[in-house]
Amino acid sequence: MLTACVQRWGARRASYRPAGEPIQTREYEVATLARDTEARAFVEAHHYSGSYPAARWRFGLHRRGALVGVAVLSQPVNDKSLAVFPGGAASSVELGRFVLLDEVPANGETWFLARAFEVLARDGVVGVQSFADPEARTTASGELVFPGHVGTIYQAHNAVYRGRATPRTLHLLPDGTVFSARAAQKVRAREQGWRYAVAQLVESGAQWPAPGEDLRGWLREWLPRVTRRQRHRGNHRYLWGLRPAVRRRLPPSLPYPKWERS
Repeated sequence: MLTACVQRWGARRASYRPAGEPIQTREYEVATLARDTEARAFVEAHHYSGSYPAARWRFGLHRRGALVGVAVLSQPVNDKSLAVFPGGAASSVELGRFVLLDEVPANGETWFLARAFEVLARDGVVGVQSFADPEARTTASGELVFPGHVGTIYQAHNAVYRGRATPRTLHLLPDGTVFSARAAQKVRAREQGWRYAVAQLVESGAQWPAPGEDLRGWLREWLPRVTRRQRHRGNHRYLWGLRPAVRRRLPPSLPYPKWERS
């Protein structure tokens, strides 16, 4: 059994470093990223999903001027998930993407997270939630592209663990990435972003829909032809209160899940 590890990213492939490595903080700086452009480019280049959430705050971790990590605090898909915090979605956020390059020592994550949370608290945010995806995923040919993780750094940062989110079925593209339920909904309703979602399926082998074609019917035909179904038991859910009064109001933490990859 391996010791506890923390996850790293590079070119959309996961890697791991042993938990507890010290960081030389004098070499690093955390700064707010004013616009999406830099954060989006970093996340899309390095995070496994290749996607960028609906950002509300963006933070960059710099080492000697070079960007080596990004934290994106975002609007969740379902605002009701933030109801555990006072004020709900109006005064709390989700840690939608947290991406550090492999060169950053393990303790860099909790240090980076602490600096970002300090800024959020000053800006009036009272709570943060995040999810850790423990389910491994492979390409259609069987190559492991995402080993899964249990949220070791969230545990190290004293998060309240509240168990698994709702189980669901994933639709995996040939490269192992997820074609999300939200993307499918955008296609069905022709919502903003539907063309990008259609392009994902076309790149995986689907035919472009004809002009004026019913996209609901198109999706029913092509989704099962170019994706694989994988049952997902639910992500691990973590919570932080950014004020003492909020921390006292949170439900008690359940026992932390353990990193068990051999």
